[in-house]
Amino acid sequence: MLTIPIYDTILLPEVTFYFKKEVIDGWDIGDFKAGKILAFAMLKEDIDISDVTMEDIYPVGVSAKVESIDPDGNVKVRTIERVRISGLIREKDGTTDSEVESLPEFHDMDEDEKKDRFERLRSKFLKFVQNYQWGLWARGFILQWKNINELACSMTGYFSITWEEKYAMVETNSEAERFELVEHACYAFMELADVAENAELEQQARNESIYREDAIKKQIEILQRELDEMHPENISDVRRFEMAITESGMNETAEKEARKVLNRMKQEGQDGHEYGMLYDYLDFVTSLSWKNEEFVPIDLQKAEDVLDKDHYGLKKVKTRIIQQLAVMALNKKQSGSILLFVGAPGTGKTSIGQSIADALGRKYVRISLGGVRDEAEIRGHRRTYIGAMPGRIMEGMKRSGASNPVMVLDEVDKLVRDYGGDPSSALLEVLDPEQNSTFTDHYMNVPYDLSNVLFVCTANSTDTIPEPLLNRMEIIEFPGYTATEKFQIAKKHLIPKAMKATGIKRKNMTVTDAAVRKIISDYTMESGVRGLKKQIETVMRYGAVQLVKGNDEKISVKPDNLREYIGHRGISHDIIDKKSVPGVVTGLAWTMAGGEILFIETKTVHGSGKVTITGQLGDVMKESVEIAISLVKDMYPVETRNLSKYDLHIHVPEGAVPKDGPSAGITIVTALTSLFTGKAVNPKIAMTGEISLRGNVMPIGGLPEKLMAAVRAGVKTVFIPEKNVEDLEDVAEEVKKDLNIIPVKKITDVIEQVF
Repeated sequence: MLTIPIYDTILLPEVTFYFKKEVIDGWDIGDFKAGKILAFAMLKEDIDISDVTMEDIYPVGVSAKVESIDPDGNVKVRTIERVRISGLIREKDGTTDSEVESLPEFHDMDEDEKKDRFERLRSKFLKFVQNYQWGLWARGFILQWKNINELACSMTGYFSITWEEKYAMVETNSEAERFELVEHACYAFMELADVAENAELEQQARNESIYREDAIKKQIEILQRELDEMHPENISDVRRFEMAITESGMNETAEKEARKVLNRMKQEGQDGHEYGMLYDYLDFVTSLSWKNEEFVPIDLQKAEDVLDKDHYGLKKVKTRIIQQLAVMALNKKQSGSILLFVGAPGTGKTSIGQSIADALGRKYVRISLGGVRDEAEIRGHRRTYIGAMPGRIMEGMKRSGASNPVMVLDEVDKLVRDYGGDPSSALLEVLDPEQNSTFTDHYMNVPYDLSNVLFVCTANSTDTIPEPLLNRMEIIEFPGYTATEKFQIAKKHLIPKAMKATGIKRKNMTVTDAAVRKIISDYTMESGVRGLKKQIETVMRYGAVQLVKGNDEKISVKPDNLREYIGHRGISHDIIDKKSVPGVVTGLAWTMAGGEILFIETKTVHGSGKVTITGQLGDVMKESVEIAISLVKDMYPVETRNLSKYDLHIHVPEGAVPKDGPSAGITIVTALTSLFTGKAVNPKIAMTGEISLRGNVMPIGGLPEKLMAAVRAGVKTVFIPEKNVEDLEDVAEEVKKDLNIIPVKKITDVIEQVF
C-alpha cells in the first residue's frame, strides 16, 4: 500500500474520486496501475511525502482501489473502507508502503432517515446555488452526489473548517455522527455564504450610493464653476473659499486646517450658529499672504536719498539703517538685528519706518503697543472663546497684504503686565529670528512664517522694557533736535505739509525765518518736533481763516505779529540767572520731552540740625542729597561744625513736577559747598553727574539732550563725567562749539575748577 497526502479534501468509503495526471506527477508516487490497492492518509502539516513519518499523519485513513487510467493519464479511484495505519515501510525504489488494519463502520442510521436527510440537504444546496452565476454548473455537480460521503468529499475543500474537524469526519465509526458533522458543516457553509453575499450586496449598494453622490457632487461643482465664471458677483462663500485656499499657497498644516474648517462650514449651512465664526476664520487666513515674496535687489543709494529726503539730521541713525540694508543686500534675505529706536516723542522714530519701507519698496504697517496688557493682544484669542480675534501681529500682516512688510512695533516700552499675561513675553517669539519662522497665533492655530518681516521697534525709554526682550534688539538712540535742525525741518517739511493740509498756496502766505525761530524758542520745549508741528498748524489755520474771509493781501507771519496767530507765549524755558548767589548751582536734567536745566537751591536757618528736602524729589534723588551732605561734611569739617545749630533746606524749583534720578549728585555737592564756604558759583556753569560716597563722578544718560538745554539756557561751561566723553560723538557740532565741556573724574576736580 502507498501513503498519499491529501491537502484539499478528505476521502471516505464508497466514494469514486478522480486525480488529474499533473496532481499525481506532483506527488511523485511512482507508477499507477489499474487494480492496485492504495492507502490515503491525511497529513498534519504540509511536508514532502518522501520524508513523512507516523508523527506527520493522522492514524485513520482510507483504503482505495485504482479502477482505471484514461489515455491522458488521469486516474479513477474507488475508496473501499476506513483503515488504521500502524506503520510505514520505506522501499528501495523510494516509495512508502503502509501497514494498515480495517476499521469497520457502525451503521447506526435508518436507511429511510438517511435518505430523507440526504435529499433535504441536497435540495438545500440546489436552492442555494440558484442565487449565483455559477449555479447552473454547480447544479449538475450536486445531482451526481449519491450519499453523504460523496457530498463530504466534494465539499470539504470549500468548508471553512480546520483539518482537525475534517479528520473527525474520517475518524468516527458512527454513520449518524459523521452525518451530523457533515450536515453541520454544510449548513454553516451556506449560512456564511449567504451572510457574505448579503454583506457584499450591501457594500455594493453603499458604494453605488457613494459613487452616485460623488458623481452628483462633481456635476454640481462643474455647473457651479460655470455659473461662477458667468456671474462672479454671485459666487457662493464655500466656492470662494475653496478657490482662495487653493490659490493662497499656504503651507500643508494651514491648508489642512483651513479645509477642515471649510468642511464644517459646509455642514453648518448659512443658518448655523457657528457659520459666522467659521466664515470669519476662513476670511482671515485666506486674506494673508502665504507666498514668500521674491527678494528685490536693494539700491543703497536710493535708500540714502529717501532717508535724507524724509528726515533732516539723524546722521548716526541713518548710517546704522544703511548698514542693516547692506547686510540684507549681501545675504539676499531678511537678516541682521531687530532695531529699537529710542528717543523723545517727535524725533521721527515711527516715521522713519515708513521711509525704510519706501527705500525697500515694501509695504508698511504700524502696530501700536502702548497700553497692551493682555498676551492675547499679541498671540490672539483661541477660537473657543466668544468674540475671538487674531493678535495684532497677524492682523498687521493681513493689513499689509504681503509676507515681507516693514512692521513698526510702536511704544514697546508701554506694554503692561497684569493678570491677562505678559505681552512682552509673547513678543519674544515674534522678534526672535530663530523662532518666528513658525510663529503660531492662537486664533489661527497654524504656523506662519514671520522671518521675512523687517521689524522696527520704538520706545521713549528702555527702563520699562524687560531684559529678555531688550536683549533681542539693538538700541539706536534718537537724540533731540537742535534749534538749527528744528528750523530746517520746519522749512523743508512741516510748513509745506501744513500748507498742503490746509489748502494754502505759497503765493498767499509766507512764514519768515525769524518767526520760525521764535516759535522754536518761545512756543516749544520738547526734543522732537511734534509741538513745533502743532504750532505751525495753528498758524496755518489762522491764515486760512483770513484767506476765506477775503483778505486779498499776501499774509506774512513775522515775530511781531506771531502772538496774533498763536496767542501768548506758551512755553517758558528756564534760563540762567544774571546774578550769582551762594548756595545756588545750575544742574542739567533729562525729561521725556528733552533736556532742561534745573536749579539746586540750598539755605541754612537757625534750628536743630534738621534737613528739609522739597521740590517733589524721588527716592534716588533724596539719596543723592544724603550722600552730598556726608561728602561736604567730610571735605569741610570746619565750615560745617556748627551744622547742628542750623536747619538745612534743599529745594529744586517747579515743585509740581516730580523729579528723580542720580545725575544731580555733583550739582548738590557743589551747591552745598557754595553755601558753607560762602562762595557763589558762576550762573553760566552747569553740571551733571552721579556722585558716589568716595567722591567719584559716575556716568549718566541723556547727555545730548542735556547739553542742548544748556545752550538754550545760556550756559557756557558744563562739567560732565569723564566716562561720558564717548557720548559726545552723538552731540551736534553746533552745540559743542557753544560750550566749554569739561570731563571730571572726582568731585574735587569740580570744586577746584568751579571756585
